[in-house]
Amino acid sequence: MPHRTFIAFLWPSALAMLLFIALPIMSVAMQSFFISHEQVLEVVENCGPFGCTESTQVNQEATARLQEEEPLGRFNGFGTYTNRNHLAFEEIGEVWRTSDGPGAFFSGLMNLPFYKALVFTLTYTFVVTPLVIILGFVIALSVNRLPGLFKGPTIFFSLLPMIVTPLIGSLILFWMIDAKGVIGGTLQIIFDDPDLSLKASPGLTWVTLMVYGVWHSAPFAFVVFYAGLQTVPQDTLESAMIDGATRWQRIRHVVIPHLTPLVVFITLIQLMDNFRVFEPIVGFNAEASATSLSWIIYNDLRSSDGTMLYGSAAATSMLTIVGVCILLAPVIVRTWRANRRAA
Repeated sequence: MPHRTFIAFLWPSALAMLLFIALPIMSVAMQSFFISHEQVLEVVENCGPFGCTESTQVNQEATARLQEEEPLGRFNGFGTYTNRNHLAFEEIGEVWRTSDGPGAFFSGLMNLPFYKALVFTLTYTFVVTPLVIILGFVIALSVNRLPGLFKGPTIFFSLLPMIVTPLIGSLILFWMIDAKGVIGGTLQIIFDDPDLSLKASPGLTWVTLMVYGVWHSAPFAFVVFYAGLQTVPQDTLESAMIDGATRWQRIRHVVIPHLTPLVVFITLIQLMDNFRVFEPIVGFNAEASATSLSWIIYNDLRSSDGTMLYGSAAATSMLTIVGVCILLAPVIVRTWRANRRAA
């Protein structure tokens, strides 16, 4: 392809990526180095018939003028990244010096908001992602063997979790596991414990969130795998059957290698989506037991006193982007090496 033609095809996509991806990320990165201005206080003397008293109040005019002069806020450098709400270098050092073992050190880390959210985010990602791939593949194999009359309705009902909005789906499951809900009430009857509650235990809350994550994302993997199964070469499968290969052997040596690129694709998508888990935590009202990096960003931008922590939210956003890149790097590098060997 001539260079001029290649550039003509490339520049619209490159321009769109610059405007809608690169520039917003650069702006967030810049905002992460600034924090909100401190309010300008002044001492005011109030005099009355019984004497004068002094009080401290916010000088709204001076504060507004300061914000107008420096709209990004006060420069803080990497201080936002290293404070207690993020990487917490000083606090980690203190925990390391005072802890008497790995268990105590981990407990100390879980008291730091960023690392508490990071532990849940990584646990959620590495549990939900493989389960989604496995369950989606099993469903695709099962549906692919159904008679044509039953395939359409089965596919429709299998896609319902993906059609439901994530927040609405999490709310529905949240109501179902309530003590008065279908699942919660049934468990109380089964275990003969009227006080049994899935919401009371942090561990059960984590499990419930992950179950919801698998339920919501499995249809996506199923659709992709089902489409891929339609492209599996039938000649190869028939040859394997003639050679006496069992169904499992055909799946292992023919189907799975053929669908490997789709496995990589689903893995990349799921790693990105699951590392940004947010809606289930809000829907389940589970922030007391489980928080994620995305929830921290949301929490910084909904301060009860009206002061939005843009710098803190921006720093967490950048750390989330770095985390996603680290997760995706091994998959991308392995795919690149495999394509290089094939070429």
